[in-house]
Amino acid sequence: MRQIIAEQQELIQELRDQLAKDSHNSSKPPSSDGLKKPKTRSLRRKGQHPHGGQPGHKGDTLKQVAEPDHIERNSITACPYCETDLTGIEPLDHEKRQVFDVPPVRLEVTEHQVEIKHCPGCEQDVKGAFPAHVTQPTQYGPRVKAQASYLNNYHFIPLARTEELLRDFYGQSPSEAVIISANQQMVAQTKVSLESIKQQIIAADVANFDESGLRVAGKLHWLHVAGTDTLTYYHVHRKRGQEGMQAGGILPEFQGNAVHDHWKSYLNFERCQHSFCNAHHLRELQFITEQYQQSWAEEMAQLLRDIQTEVTTTPAPATSLSPDRLTYYEDQYDQLIAKGLAVNPPPAIPPPKKRGRPKQSPPKNLLDRLQIHKSGVLAFMYDFRIPFDNNLAERDVRMVKVKQKVSGTFRTQTGADTFCALRSYISTVRKHEHNVIDAMYNAFMGQPFMPSALMA
Repeated sequence: MRQIIAEQQELIQELRDQLAKDSHNSSKPPSSDGLKKPKTRSLRRKGQHPHGGQPGHKGDTLKQVAEPDHIERNSITACPYCETDLTGIEPLDHEKRQVFDVPPVRLEVTEHQVEIKHCPGCEQDVKGAFPAHVTQPTQYGPRVKAQASYLNNYHFIPLARTEELLRDFYGQSPSEAVIISANQQMVAQTKVSLESIKQQIIAADVANFDESGLRVAGKLHWLHVAGTDTLTYYHVHRKRGQEGMQAGGILPEFQGNAVHDHWKSYLNFERCQHSFCNAHHLRELQFITEQYQQSWAEEMAQLLRDIQTEVTTTPAPATSLSPDRLTYYEDQYDQLIAKGLAVNPPPAIPPPKKRGRPKQSPPKNLLDRLQIHKSGVLAFMYDFRIPFDNNLAERDVRMVKVKQKVSGTFRTQTGADTFCALRSYISTVRKHEHNVIDAMYNAFMGQPFMPSALMA
């Protein structure tokens, strides 16, 4: 009976843990919280960042220009006070207000003509050559195709609505087949850029990695992303783990510091160093604090925040905390781990017939990970190039998840691969603060954006 009661208590605790988990205290996405979303409880401390633009943020206020395109005179013909006629009186000065607007737009049609001549030497009729990008009697130009691909892949506007939008703008629009063809052409034109992005991430000192589920052809696939502050590379594979990561071609060759969560497949790549996302740790520690009321978890979360604060406030040119501060924080970390292990002893040895490792509680599992991977958890204080969390990769993943919410699924593997290639190019262009439409137009014209190795 005691054994049955113990098993029931364990099962009840597991069910309570499942019910208590949501996006604020676990890795579950906010979309899984359901209609009754919990009250927002941000892990960011109050007062850390005031509302509005942050220090150093570049403003983008609309300012008057010195030479406007058009000037409209608004004359005053009578005094508003005594109604005296002011028609013939010269103005003392002008008060200026400027309105920024878009003129009516329409497609321009450029007709290309080639000469046809009779050759007196061979008595043959010969003609000149059209430009390389002019291949049909009538066709849409590279700028229209760039805009169509931009709307479809950057703003996730479906094909039919992209067609409608361009029709409303220009009176004519490319068909869905033309937009799909433009996307495929864009992938072909950016291959050299995508390969450069891939090789620069492989050569980077620090890179962020993440993965997330994606529906392709009605089946679960996995989106894999690798990125830096200036580079992004996506690929889709039917496997989440090592096979899918190998297929991307980056992690097998990467020798820098890989920042990611605790998904075990990452640890199979031994040529690189591994750092772990502390945003995940803070959520897990929040869960343990709420569900198990263990003080070490709250103290560990505060310790990680304190280290982060000291790292962000340490002035340049320092690239690491001082040795004495490193020793202090290591000791504090070890003491909290010991405190947690004291209240979470190892489970009892299972009966001989029961296979596998003994089942452990969530606090014990987290403590083991924090203890085993101490250097990876605290890597951000040893090397300031390593971020505190993996938010960079998670932000890169988030936009592709928005695409899935809009479209529901990718109907083919080819469509998913095309989208990943275009988003890799677009995201990298945006990280370099370049105009995306111009970069896509240049790609159609045979001059794709090439990220600088120095900037990356």
